[in-house]
Amino acid sequence: MATAVRHLMSTPPVTCDADASLAEAADLMNSHDMGSVIVTDGPKVTGIVTERDLLRAAACHADPLAEPVHLWMTANPDALDPDEDAAAAWASLTHHHYRHLPVVEDGILVGVVSIRDLLSVAQIRPADEAGTDLPRGLEGVVVAETTVGDVRGHQGFYHYRQYSAVELAASRPLEDVWQLLFDGELPDQRGANAFATEVAVLRTLPDRVASQLPSLASAGSPLDVLRTSVSLLGAELEWRPTHDIGQAELRHQALQLCSVVPTLLAATHRLRIGLEPVPPRQDLSYAANYLWMLSGEEAPTDHVRAIEQYLILTIDHGFNASTFAARVITSTGADLAAAITGAIGALSGPLHGGAPSRALDMLDDIATPGRADAWLRAAVQNGDRIMGFGHRVYKTDDPRSLFLRGVARQLGGPLVDFAERVERTAVGVLAELKPGRQLHTNVEFFAGVVMHTCGIPRDMFTPTFASSRTIGWATHVMEQAADNRLIRPAARYVGRPPPQLVPAR
Repeated sequence: MATAVRHLMSTPPVTCDADASLAEAADLMNSHDMGSVIVTDGPKVTGIVTERDLLRAAACHADPLAEPVHLWMTANPDALDPDEDAAAAWASLTHHHYRHLPVVEDGILVGVVSIRDLLSVAQIRPADEAGTDLPRGLEGVVVAETTVGDVRGHQGFYHYRQYSAVELAASRPLEDVWQLLFDGELPDQRGANAFATEVAVLRTLPDRVASQLPSLASAGSPLDVLRTSVSLLGAELEWRPTHDIGQAELRHQALQLCSVVPTLLAATHRLRIGLEPVPPRQDLSYAANYLWMLSGEEAPTDHVRAIEQYLILTIDHGFNASTFAARVITSTGADLAAAITGAIGALSGPLHGGAPSRALDMLDDIATPGRADAWLRAAVQNGDRIMGFGHRVYKTDDPRSLFLRGVARQLGGPLVDFAERVERTAVGVLAELKPGRQLHTNVEFFAGVVMHTCGIPRDMFTPTFASSRTIGWATHVMEQAADNRLIRPAARYVGRPPPQLVPAR
């Protein structure tokens, strides 16, 4: 039996008028534990303001006491009828990438429905009623609830816990964000110092792992070597299945893993090019120590901060393929090393991990600003992908790319100027030759520029991404293990109808 919207909606809806301040809207959300407020003019719905709108306003330094909600709301949102089927509500929400929609009956606002309301129905709906039009690649399908973070592609926004990831990158060191993800709260100065000390002492590799690195270093790409090294680390430290250990033991394993991944990467990189590994230092931050171990020299402060901000921006990004892989493996009760090894394997695929180095290779091929237009037009007309442009989730500017463009500008240099000129040309060419596609720069474009400027070798771009993403993967492993159920989806059989007689030879 179909479920109607009226059985799911929150009522009475929380409302305010268009001249209410952002502070008043925020108070209403907090007091009613709602993620949105419906803006009304008498009985008429004129808009909706959400937590995301409040974050946008804060990012623009709007005065919440003086700024009216009508300047930040989504005007004239779609509305649902209370007797509509929940499937129609789901379709409307996902099509427009909304999280809340007002429910209107005979022109009168009667409630509001959210994605969370619909998720509760999806979890109890009978199997024979669900998924008749399952999207390829599970696009848009909600497979779990998480408190780690989320990506809102049509809004150009993503967050870790309750904080904007971009704002965290702008204002906090990586260790603070790491602690936020692992423990759920941002630390004060005393807590930050204690956490930094806790992870710094875990950077040294076990002797038996370190002794194996010379033979592993040239056994494949840097990401291949990392995958094997993580598996070796788990075996050497005798990590037990997550099913058999508590959260405290799993957290310690995760801290150790995230601390040694930069050591593994830097050591195997140097061995691969004929240099001895540089031991980690406990007196340096995560990013400063990583650059130290790669080069054997202390990096300039602006380079350390630029890499640190890149690492913060790439810690987590929703239920992407590698994160989902880590959670699926964890759901079997396997150990932490198995889950992260699987995640690295997923990241190695060209359709997922991308490659900032390829965007830089494209800039090398273009060579001069004067060649950009002709080069890009030829590539688009030949069906080639323009590296560093477009994203599966974002249909507007990738916030990571916008932030890293600013980081690149602060670093300065001819490569940065050239990259910006190519970006402007590419956006124009793509808008002309692929109208309606909304292709903008993604994180790869300026990530390569920033890492190159800071001295990271090109073949270490994706492994550097993996070092910070390990923190995100480990967070998801801990969340999955804390409230686990084996992930065992069904498939729709589309082959020849069974049963048929088995033919004789």
